[in-house]
Amino acid sequence: MTEHLKNILQSIKQWLAGLSFRTGVIVLSSCVIFYLLSFVVLVLPIGAGLRGALWFVLFGCAKTTQYGGLLILGVEGVRRVKKFFGR
Repeated sequence: MTEHLKNILQSIKQWLAGLSFRTGVIVLSSCVIFYLLSFVVLVLPIGAGLRGALWFVLFGCAKTTQYGGLLILGVEGVRRVKKFFGR
């Protein structure tokens, strides 16, 4: 069972790594948007339970897109992004 799961995860990782650099940058950009939305929700005049649930979902989306974007970019893509912002 664990070998089958490892094969599935490896195939997903290869598929994500096959996506373009531009796609990785777009996914990382959406990560920033989800982070901002997750903290904007905290100041909305809604109930605490709904506010907490929305924060949980949006923060989870932010983390998912963050790690997905990093998987898509890979090591060389992260170097390119750092080089761009290092100027």
